[in-house]
Amino acid sequence: MARPKQDTPTAGELEVLRVLWEKGACTVREVLDEVNKIRPRAYTSVMTLLNIMADKGLVEREPEGRAFRYRARRSREKTLGKIVSDVLGRAFAGSTSQLVAQLLRESHPSPEELAEIRRAINEYSKELNK
Repeated sequence: MARPKQDTPTAGELEVLRVLWEKGACTVREVLDEVNKIRPRAYTSVMTLLNIMADKGLVEREPEGRAFRYRARRSREKTLGKIVSDVLGRAFAGSTSQLVAQLLRESHPSPEELAEIRRAINEYSKELNK
């Protein structure tokens, strides 16, 4: 039985998207050079992954000579928001408090990160009260 099409990017696709968000539009070679800093990949593996991502609508590609230049179709914020929304619904039945509690238990944030989280909560609360 075929696996259902995943709406959110896979781990490998996210790795490629991080490169595109950071560097902007890139060729396969440019993406390969960046992802190889983390772990070695074959050129054809990255090319295949980018073609799959284009078919899924995660990236756009423009011809550039005999190659293509790829760019992310959605911003980092929109993509990560979709992933969090998916996890929130599927794993936590929509419970934001359970998601945040689990996140804190798993990530062990530093005091600086906790202060940033508190600032984000305070800003969100102010927006709700407007």
